[in-house]
Amino acid sequence: MVDAATTMKTAQPQLNFRRTADDTLCVQLAGSWTIREELPVIAEVQQQLRTASPVRRLTFETQSLADWDSGLLTFLLNLTELCACSNIEVDRAGLPQGVQRLLALATAVPERTGARRETVRDPLLARIGQASIGALQASTDLLNFLGQAFLAFGNLLRGQARFRRADLAVVIQECGAQALPIVSLISFLVGLILAFVGAVQLRQFGAQIYVADLVGIAMAREMGAMMTGIVMAGRTGAAFAAQLGTMMVNEEIDALTTTGLSPMEFLVLPRMLALGLMVPLLCVYADLLGILGGALIGVGMLDLGLMEYYNQTRMALDLTTFVLGLIKATVFGMLVALAGCLRGMQCGRSAAAVGEATTSAVVTAIVWIIVADAILTVIYEVLGV
Repeated sequence: MVDAATTMKTAQPQLNFRRTADDTLCVQLAGSWTIREELPVIAEVQQQLRTASPVRRLTFETQSLADWDSGLLTFLLNLTELCACSNIEVDRAGLPQGVQRLLALATAVPERTGARRETVRDPLLARIGQASIGALQASTDLLNFLGQAFLAFGNLLRGQARFRRADLAVVIQECGAQALPIVSLISFLVGLILAFVGAVQLRQFGAQIYVADLVGIAMAREMGAMMTGIVMAGRTGAAFAAQLGTMMVNEEIDALTTTGLSPMEFLVLPRMLALGLMVPLLCVYADLLGILGGALIGVGMLDLGLMEYYNQTRMALDLTTFVLGLIKATVFGMLVALAGCLRGMQCGRSAAAVGEATTSAVVTAIVWIIVADAILTVIYEVLGV
């Protein structure tokens, strides 16, 4: 904005003072008062009010004022607030008409008490209490969800579960056949990496042949199930959370409840069955691809014969090793389904809540997989298998 009555224009904003009476201080504004310039600070006026004799009235002279915008308005508002605190009268007659109107508009409605957000940090004990209450509530919600899931499985065993078989077939396809490419890539590379790391050490002792044992046992017993579970957590668990979360936002789950259908049976049960069935099969496939990746390193870099590598792998593996891996894969699949469906059912009713539920589902599933793997490994060790 530009004052039409301006006759003198200076590049830099200037702030001068002049005493016109014993109790009056005149503030002279000159130059260009815009936010692009380095404007004077209110402390200069405050210093004049302190050093001069007692001031009861403040006036303005703006004959030399050039361009002005919100920078001048902000300065004048702060100056008005300073004068109000010191019981000093402010005479705006010397200001341009546009500035007077904007100041009147800005000060027409006083600021509501408590309108400004104040950041108050809770005491340490209060934060600990809130965290404890949140953890207790999360545990209660988890136990409630698990109880409903077991009841849904009970109804399935009795033949009373109500869900569409076509939905189960679709979810099985999404969790099974459509997951083969990413599982193939990850499993093959994991087997290749295991063989390469083992070869670096075993080559020093001339024991390259035991790379086959290392890769075969690691993939069948541990890494096949682990990598499949993590891949499905990031791929399918997140998809479950996003699907159920979107249904929660659109109130479709409420509609199911209103019509008398259990969301646990109609939505959660097919997804848990699909992952519980498909993850063990994907684990067997991942074991095969991992062993092939190890064979590539063994045959290509360690000069081992293909039949020699095959025979060594067959001697190192037995049915028990594969069964232990399949048990882990089944548990991991159920945990991924539980995590995805739990976070989806707990989703809020906004787009941001769906994103948070998806992220939380992946993190929760991976944490549960790691914890479950540790527990099962200890159980295997205790049982001596």
